[in-house]
Amino acid sequence: MAQPFSTQQDVPSIGRPVPKLAPAIVIGGAGLGAIVLLGTLGLWFHYGTAVFFEMVTSGIAACF
Repeated sequence: MAQPFSTQQDVPSIGRPVPKLAPAIVIGGAGLGAIVLLGTLGLWFHYGTAVFFEMVTSGIAACF
């Protein structure tokens, strides 16, 4: 029977420290999402649905 070229070796697990930047990124992203959502709702209530959709479509059209 053929023998494998290499055998797997057990690598001791080293406790990786949790990066402290990851929670800050998640919290920052959630905060930014909340600000965008509140801004969107504020524009919606201030300008109404028809004007709001016109502003969104014209903004998208200006990007492309």
